[in-house]
Formats: sequence, C-alpha cells, structure tokens
Amino acid sequence: MVDALAEKGILEPFPIQTQTIPLALTGQDIIGQAKTGTGKTFGFGLPLIQALGTSPEPGVQALVVVPTRELCVQVAEDLELATSKRDTKVLAIYGGKAYEGQIEQIKAGAQIVVGTPGRLLDLAGQRLLSLANVKVMVLDEADKMLDLGFLPDVEKLFAQTSPTRHTMLFSATMPGPVVTLARRFMNRPIHIRATDPDEGQIQANIKHVIYRAHSLDKDEVIARILQAEGRGKTVVFTRTKRAAAKLVEELNDRGFNAGAVHGDMSQEARERSMAAFKAGKKDVLIATDVAARGIDVDDVTHVINHTIPDDEKTYLHRAGRTGRAGKTGIAVTFVDWDDLHKWALINRALDFGQPEPTETYSSSPHLFSDLNIPEGSKGRLKPSPAAPHREKPPASREGGRSRQRTRSGGSGGAGTGPSSTPHEAHAEGSGTHDGATPARRKRTRRRRPSGGQGGAPTPPTA
Repeated sequence: MVDALAEKGILEPFPIQTQTIPLALTGQDIIGQAKTGTGKTFGFGLPLIQALGTSPEPGVQALVVVPTRELCVQVAEDLELATSKRDTKVLAIYGGKAYEGQIEQIKAGAQIVVGTPGRLLDLAGQRLLSLANVKVMVLDEADKMLDLGFLPDVEKLFAQTSPTRHTMLFSATMPGPVVTLARRFMNRPIHIRATDPDEGQIQANIKHVIYRAHSLDKDEVIARILQAEGRGKTVVFTRTKRAAAKLVEELNDRGFNAGAVHGDMSQEARERSMAAFKAGKKDVLIATDVAARGIDVDDVTHVINHTIPDDEKTYLHRAGRTGRAGKTGIAVTFVDWDDLHKWALINRALDFGQPEPTETYSSSPHLFSDLNIPEGSKGRLKPSPAAPHREKPPASREGGRSRQRTRSGGSGGAGTGPSSTPHEAHAEGSGTHDGATPARRKRTRRRRPSGGQGGAPTPPTA
C-alpha cells in the first residue's frame, strides 16, 4: 500500500491519519471528528484494507457508507489506488447507475463495497447483496447523513451486519442523533479530534473576500476573477440547478472551460464533468450544494459563492473545497441585497468581523487589487470560439426576422417565448400572422366594430 501511494506522490500522513491508523489497525472502534479535505479516507481506508489481508476471500467483507454519489465515487477511487498492488476488488454502489454492472461485480466477489444507503438497502432487500460477513464498517460524513435524512437507513444497514464487526464513524460535527447512533452501534469507541483546539472555524490558509454584488453584474465579475494571476481550478457554487446550467453556458460562451455538476444532470454526465475537472480538462466547475461533498480535489485555488449559502456550516463546507492538503486558497462570496440578513448571521457565527460586505461591480478598482486581476481584463477571453455564435444573431437581425416568424407560425407559437412574439408584431407595425394566439384575438376584436360600421373594409381584411 505504501508503494502504491508513493507512486502518486503521497508520502507523509496527515494528522487525522497519524492519529487514526495505529488505533484502527488494532481493531479499536473510532469516532473521527475532522473537516473534509483532511485525509480521512486513507485514515480509515488503509487499516480496512490491511484487515482484509493481501488476498481476501471473494465476497463483501468491508462496507463504507457515504451520503452522496459523488463522495461514493471519490472514496472508491482512493481505495482502488491503495489496493492497486493487492488482489482486492473495490465496488461503488449508488443510485442513478444501472443495476446490472453493480450486481455483476458483487457476484464476481468484490470484497470492499462503498455505497449510498438507498441503493445498498435496495440490493440487500433483493438478496443480491449480503452484509452478513462484513468485518469492517465505516460511516463517513455522518452529519451529512443526518442532514439528508439517511440515519434510519444507516441503522437498517448496521442491523444487517455482525455485532462483532469493527466500526469507524467520521463526521465534521457531532450533533445529538449522530452521538446516539455511535453509542448504539459502536463498542467503546475512542473519539479522535483532528483539529487544533486553538484553530478557529475559519481556515487560516484561506483568504475570504465578501462582496455585495448586483445580480446582473455577477457573471461579469466572475469572468474577471477567472483571469486572476495564479488562478488554478475554480469551483463556483450556485443555489439552484437552473442557475448552474445558465452560468456554465454563459462562461463557456465567454471563452472559459467550464463544466457543471447538479441534480438535473444524469449520473453519467455528472461523473464525466467531475472527471474532466479532476483531470484538468476543465478548470471551472459550477456546482450546487448537493454535489459539493464529492469535490475532493487538492489543487482548487478559488471558490466563488455565486449566491450566499444558507448558513455558516454550508459556508465552511463550500469554502473547504479550496485550501486543501495544506495549500492556500481564496473564497469569494457575493451577497445580494436581499440576503444581507443571511450574511449578518454567518458573519456573527464565524466571527468574520465584516458586518457590511463591500459594494462591488465588475469595474471596481478594488476587485482587481483584492484578487490580483491584471488591469484591463475584460469579461470575455479574446480567442473565444463560442463568441461568434452569440454575436451573429444581432448582426443579421434584419435578414432573420421573417424567418423567425415563419418558424414560430409553423409551430403554432410553441417554439418561441411569449414575450418576443407580440413585441415582434408591434415592431413590424402589421397584422402579419406570427403564430401568437393572444395577439391574433386582440386584432380580431378591434376590427369587428370597424367592419360592422362600414361594411366595405371587411372584405379586404378577409
């Protein structure tokens, strides 16, 4: 295992690993309290792999339960790396993927299963997955399990394993229900806290910049931040799936190399996007909070909160995507006028000492100096391959107008927005048939009185 990690440049253990590995190797139950990005996966993963031996018998002997699909993929990849020189198979089981491939790997004798609660229970309920021989069970991100309502499912999974198993639980915080779960299913666990007691909640190696920004100017501000000197991989968080999809399109159009991870995408599309980001093929990732737990990439230099998170826990989690593995990072947060009350609560909880965010526009001089953006940077990269497509319609508007009406008329108005079609009819100043039903009714009503008063105009209209 040491050789396999060394080939990837992993030579020194992190504090959580130094504290966890020696105890876990003895079979001691452990509660590990540490923030994301501190190296927990190898902290429980290496002892787990060691416990199974170099050539374990086929069949599920170790179970790692995680809250999200993205984290499931990430943990499985890390364990695959550690087992790459052993005859041990690691299997990721989660929803959104076809059952067949996962069932085949179970039947082929995978010894380590990393999974989300829903799909694990589903397969266990169909008697396709047996947990009776599980020797080691790990619950990762237990507080997130609680937030997502998975703790009852986790209890059902625990009930299907042997009471003599070795159990490890990891969580950034320890709310009451997680403590209760630990007491119920663990055997005299040792509590390991991998944070410096003198360290505040805000990581010292992350620079936090808070701006009060106008919603219509945010894309322009982000585009300039993406040109900051020394910027590497960047994660932009949005509140909604729709905002994420819109921002990806906008940034790609401006010449940046952006991908997305949000709930409206298929699982395969999310995995492709995440893989491209990790490999560096895309250097900007737009994500919603649900997807955030799987963004475990060490070289993220910037995190941008397109919309302010709902509370301080979410803020810390988002900001924690940068400054990982001891590196420095920058977290930029935009606060809308309507969200100043949210910022007041986060500011107080995290003791930022910045009750009033700085009003900032894409042209503000302090934006360039705060974030080391070269003077004169614009919101669009010059060699933008997508830009000509966006510029083309305005230039050929005269030539395209009648064609647009014909298309919308042919489709009965279904293909065009309701706001653009009536406006077009007014701009043309004619009663041309444009497929917009409301506008046609209006004209008919107007003409009936005139046609009734002087019968002559009616035939020409018809």
